[in-house]
This record gives sequence, C-alpha cells and structure tokens, in this order.
Amino acid sequence: MFDYTGWIVRADAGRDKDGIFCVVGVDQEEHRLLLADGKRRKVFHPKRKKLGHVSCLTDQSRMYDHPVVHSLKQGEPVSDRALRRALAAFKEGTTLGKR
Repeated sequence: MFDYTGWIVRADAGRDKDGIFCVVGVDQEEHRLLLADGKRRKVFHPKRKKLGHVSCLTDQSRMYDHPVVHSLKQGEPVSDRALRRALAAFKEGTTLGKR
C-alpha cells in the first residue's frame, strides 16, 4: 500500500463524517489509514479507516507545507497540540480560498 502519511483527508463515512484528519500512519496488513486530529482522535490512539471511506484534500501534487507534516513524513513524533494547530491552519486556508 502507498504511504499516505502526512496527507490531509476528510472522512466520508462513519460517526466522524465530514471531519478533517491528518494521516499519521498506514496499517499495511489491513490496508487502513491511521487518522488523528489531535482532539477527538489523539496521535497515539489514531482512528483506523479504509481508504475508500475518506476523501483526500491533499496529495502528491499538492502537499500541505507545514512543519508537522514534514515531521510525520520523517517518522518523528508530533504532539496533539501541534497537529491541532496544523489542521486549524489548513482549515483556515481552505475557507479563505487559498487552497
């Protein structure tokens, strides 16, 4: 399975539908993404979700340039607070039409 770590996604199914999350890892055995938002889903207890149940808001061609995303891609630990701030900045950018 492709490495989606650092991508920003929106949940399309389940109780967290329409929530914005960051992919903090990939479960290779079960082909699921590990999602966290720093508030409801912490980095150390991410939500496991199938790829078909999310919409990608960023991808290879349009990555979100933020230090938290770079840390995740390098395998470094990130705090829930930093992840919340990165997602808030992303949401602010999308609502203002910058994305």
